[in-house]
Amino acid sequence: MKQTLILGNIITVDPKRPTAKAALVRDGVFAYIGSAEEARQLAAPDAQVLDYGGNFIYPGFLESHCHSYLAGDRAIGQANLAQVGLTDYAKYREIIKDFIEKNPQRTFYIASGWVENDEYVTRAYLDEICSDKMLFMQTGGGHSMLLNTRALEWAGIDAAYAKKMGYDLVHVDENGEPDGYICEAPVFELYPKLPTTLQNAKDYLLAWQDMALSNGYTAVADAGVEVTNSIAVQAFHELEQEGRLKLRTYAYLMCPDNPEDPKAEVARIARERAMYSGEYFHVVGVKTFLDGVTEAHTAWQNQDYLDEPGYHGNERFNDHDKMVELIAAADREGLSVHVHSEGGGATHFMLDCIEDAEKITGDPDQRNVLAHLHFVTEEDIRRMASTGSVPAVPPLWTAAIPGFYDMEVKYVGEELASQSYPIRSFFDAGAYPVFHSDYPVSPSFSIPNSIYMAETRALPRMFGIEADTRHNIKEAITREQSLRALTVNVARAWRQEQRLGSIEFGKIANMTVYDCDFLHDDIEKVAEARLVATIVDGEEVYRA
Repeated sequence: MKQTLILGNIITVDPKRPTAKAALVRDGVFAYIGSAEEARQLAAPDAQVLDYGGNFIYPGFLESHCHSYLAGDRAIGQANLAQVGLTDYAKYREIIKDFIEKNPQRTFYIASGWVENDEYVTRAYLDEICSDKMLFMQTGGGHSMLLNTRALEWAGIDAAYAKKMGYDLVHVDENGEPDGYICEAPVFELYPKLPTTLQNAKDYLLAWQDMALSNGYTAVADAGVEVTNSIAVQAFHELEQEGRLKLRTYAYLMCPDNPEDPKAEVARIARERAMYSGEYFHVVGVKTFLDGVTEAHTAWQNQDYLDEPGYHGNERFNDHDKMVELIAAADREGLSVHVHSEGGGATHFMLDCIEDAEKITGDPDQRNVLAHLHFVTEEDIRRMASTGSVPAVPPLWTAAIPGFYDMEVKYVGEELASQSYPIRSFFDAGAYPVFHSDYPVSPSFSIPNSIYMAETRALPRMFGIEADTRHNIKEAITREQSLRALTVNVARAWRQEQRLGSIEFGKIANMTVYDCDFLHDDIEKVAEARLVATIVDGEEVYRA
């Protein structure tokens, strides 16, 4: 029997025993939590000792919505435009050309992190950079993409395709020919078809695992494993069989928009769960998209966009009866439905469907997840709690960032923009909010910053923005609530609350160690907290 004695200032997130000085781990499970003296007496003479001194030990932090394959791909397989900060097409050109020169063996190239602005670029911009191979330039959020001529030809994006998909999603020139810009459904159809290998996929997933562990996360939810490449499911499975996974991944597998047969989609996902699920990669639900994002003019709003009367966004999965059927079928299989729901119209639609599905199933505890929640009405906040739905909220997006907030006001108006990204209201209504980063779709991935911004609703000073970025401060929450939204609430969303999310007897011994007391230290110190170690199954898997 392997034993590990862990010493330090332990914050358990267990209301019965909120703090401790020691934990004893036996075979990867907590066997004792309490005083250092008693733990030493209980430990075997040959027990490993991890003494973190005055540092603070938390339950292993949990990420409720990210994209594993894409994170690894962007880390080691793509040109990184996000380093520029804001749009600079001249600098983008330099970065992409440098990446191409350093990777001549690649059959195609992707540059990610593009930030759009009023300067409209077309395929001609990319053709000038690279005309002999496919080149794709994708926004950081992943909902928009620019293709060069070779890429358009390979993807079969022509005038007929543009007409079929609609000119809002496939832009065309004065002759009706695609100009290279696509967004939403065409992007999500194209990306998984990009040629790759199983070994590439494994490399990307392992790169992501290293990133997550080195940022203090011990388990994550992959919100649509195949959204970027269907080979990722097989790659996860083989890595687990090879014993190379340490980061637990709770997976939601993709369902297309308005599928012909929702029950068949659920049956397929249930079969894949049986084939591929294990301890470190486990399928827990279905993922689908309801809409796009406000900054791309594609979020499904409750009202028209101010700059485009008669248009309220892109409705992706918008068939009420099919969504009800999907939710009910998933519930019968013990699966939940996890949706991308950015605009208020999308959220209202989904809650209508959940209420009707609950009438069919009789199950008031389906734990369906609605992620992003940019705009939500007070009525729908209450319905989120009454239906037992899980609000996946992004504290890292709550600040009024100059430029981005101005765009928000332009599209939806000052009154609605000022109410964006509620968090406290979900707690007050009795829901169980969970934090998410949406990494790498969103470039920020930080536990300390999440806690800081949930309390201040502003960017930390380290970002160097002098403007006052505080926003919708009435939605600020306490640090205790933040810790729950990073631990036990996430475990609950995965139906893993008996195994993960707090430091308690019998639970898996996952922990994250920081040099900061997130509950009591000055909030500015919280933003600058440094990770000391990440522990999985009682073993240190990352040490700063």
